[in-house]
Amino acid sequence: MSYFFQLVVSGIVVGSIYALSALGFVLIYKSSRVLNIAHGQIIASGAFIAYALTVWVGIHIAISFVLSMIITFFLAMSVERVFLRRLIGEPIISVIMVTIGLMSIIDGVIYMTPFGAENFSFPEFLPKTPISFWGVSMSWTQLVGVIITFAMIGAFTWFFRASTVGISMRAVSDDQFASMSIGISVPKVFGLAWATAGLSAAAAGGIIGNITGLNFDVLQSFGIIVFPVVIVGGLDSIFGAIVAGIIMGLIQQFAAGYLDGNWGLFGTADVLPYIILLIILLIKPHGLFGIHEIERV
Repeated sequence: MSYFFQLVVSGIVVGSIYALSALGFVLIYKSSRVLNIAHGQIIASGAFIAYALTVWVGIHIAISFVLSMIITFFLAMSVERVFLRRLIGEPIISVIMVTIGLMSIIDGVIYMTPFGAENFSFPEFLPKTPISFWGVSMSWTQLVGVIITFAMIGAFTWFFRASTVGISMRAVSDDQFASMSIGISVPKVFGLAWATAGLSAAAAGGIIGNITGLNFDVLQSFGIIVFPVVIVGGLDSIFGAIVAGIIMGLIQQFAAGYLDGNWGLFGTADVLPYIILLIILLIKPHGLFGIHEIERV
């Protein structure tokens, strides 16, 4: 039974990080209806910035974590301002192609640095002895990571539901022309959405880097697993991203623990989320919590 609860705890740890990673994706889509294909690269960039500030500059890791989020906040805002703002009103496929181009550019830049070919680890700053309770163990890094993750998820949820800027984002996502008619600056909302998504991506990258180490392929793969998470939860649902992230984390851990571990299978933890995605889309095409919009013509 303790093995089952160990998998549950591991699934919640992984799933909460998926949820935090997915939040930025949902924020961009919810406000601008754009799929940011370069989201995984932004996650990796945030993690590498935190590492550079910690190890190369010598700043305490907690301060580096906050600074990396601030830097990525402004980097993402700059990306939207330079590359995407000119495309407001253009076909969505044009904007998506630009994000694919951004993905390739960021890949190229990272591969020109040591981060593209080597593995790195953050310096140890927490006790190494794991926490054990009821036969379940968890490292201090995982515990702190989960606490930070849920705190940030709560903060982002409040921001989007209760703050003036968050309400403006929701208004723009519902109807851009009506929002402009009441004085909301749609371009400014788009910029803030990208900036906020960059902040959440940097937070996710820093947490992932502390738990798994810094490897570019691993970090950008979180941007890939975000796709089934947000589609299962609903592309425009923050709550759906949180629930789907936890579900995907649990599915992966149970698949790795029982199917791969006991039945001799291999790779089911990577494949099963996409099988679940297909099944859910057949039943609920808009995801578990997505909004089904009916357009009258």
